[in-house]
Amino acid sequence: MVIIAVAAALVLAGVVVFLTADRPPPTSAPPGPTSASASTTSPAGAPTTTTAAETSAATTGRTTTTTTTTAGPPFPPSLRGQDLTAVPGAGRQVALTFDAGANSAGLPSILATLADRGVPATFFLTGTWARANPSGVAAIRAGGHRVGNHSMTHPDFRTLDDGAVRDQVSRAEQAIRAAGADPRPLFRFPLGARDARTIAAVNDAGYVAVRWTVDTLGWKGTSGGITAAQVADRALGALGPGEIVLMHVGSNPDDGTTLDADALPGMIDRMRAAGYGFVTLDALLA
Repeated sequence: MVIIAVAAALVLAGVVVFLTADRPPPTSAPPGPTSASASTTSPAGAPTTTTAAETSAATTGRTTTTTTTTAGPPFPPSLRGQDLTAVPGAGRQVALTFDAGANSAGLPSILATLADRGVPATFFLTGTWARANPSGVAAIRAGGHRVGNHSMTHPDFRTLDDGAVRDQVSRAEQAIRAAGADPRPLFRFPLGARDARTIAAVNDAGYVAVRWTVDTLGWKGTSGGITAAQVADRALGALGPGEIVLMHVGSNPDDGTTLDADALPGMIDRMRAAGYGFVTLDALLA
């Protein structure tokens, strides 16, 4: 009886195996992840993120993935501890720069002149200006110009502790990025006020400090005894390899003049006649 029972069991198992092996494969793949992204761990132990697009690519056999990084562009270590007054090794090139922290009265004229003459420039924006002028930030970027960080609210950094310095820099960066531009790693101190401590704090925040070779003084306006001709003369008087020219986007608050914008066309023409070209401050990062 035992032998017969064992034999019957073996025959029954064979039938099950045969029927299972002959079953057709499923007509659809098993369901995938239900969330938009899944957290995984790399072989090195660092957390990574797999996006829904990457999951889809994996299930369809495609191997292309997209990696996103938020790391800012580095600056050469040799620039640490400096507040640069010229572009090192630039040759016969000039960097035209414009600070924007008040209004935007001169911006349309400035951008039109730069476009007409095919000249790139660098604009240092405060976070408050970027928030108030998102269309201005967009116009600057559309013109192919570079953007830098000019703090959030334009205080004297020497009066701030290191934590407040970092806060000014990071909040300005966030506001400028929200308006569609990336200011890293270019920074200009408000009022030009700095010391070794604040320069180091800005460097530690990932920024190189950029001053200027000459201030045109156009911001003083006609009420301050300045004319457009004097603005251009000051820029030309300091002309040399790697010159950094400081100008302003806004109008004088007392007389409403925009002398930097008014002087810009003739300034560019005279510099070109003297054999100079133009670069953005990205030249510092080469």
